[in-house]
Amino acid sequence: MAGTGHRPDKMGGYSDKVFCGLVELARTWLNDTRPKQVISGMALGWDQALAQATLDLGIPLTAAVPFDGFEVRWPLSSQKKMWKLLDLADEVHIVHPYPGSVALQIRNEWMADRAHLMLALWDGSWGGTFNCIRYARKIGRPVENLWSRWEMLQFLG
Repeated sequence: MAGTGHRPDKMGGYSDKVFCGLVELARTWLNDTRPKQVISGMALGWDQALAQATLDLGIPLTAAVPFDGFEVRWPLSSQKKMWKLLDLADEVHIVHPYPGSVALQIRNEWMADRAHLMLALWDGSWGGTFNCIRYARKIGRPVENLWSRWEMLQFLG
């Protein structure tokens, strides 16, 4: 399966508390379903939380990096988090040779083409997550959206 979802700004911010909540949401779903492999697009937010939960459970992780240097504009602490996840991944695939939004969409399509299911954390808004879900549905991939579970966790939290 592959994951797609929002960046931290749409999910409560960049704090460790938010990230830990995302990891716990992903870990719970992964523990219940036990996929054979997980593909993560490695962006800040849901993608990295899914990657961390995958590694926590010992499930093989494929990191689908849109382009080399994807993380260079992030704060150093965020870059280091991504590098650590990449070091622990079973496979790292650089999807496109050039930076830009085209590479992000090509990465999304690459993931959907290789997955049997897309696990989304999507609030219904337009953007990259929407584009990924739209493509996945176009090629017949089922999409499971955990947004209502995330909202409930935020409400209870």
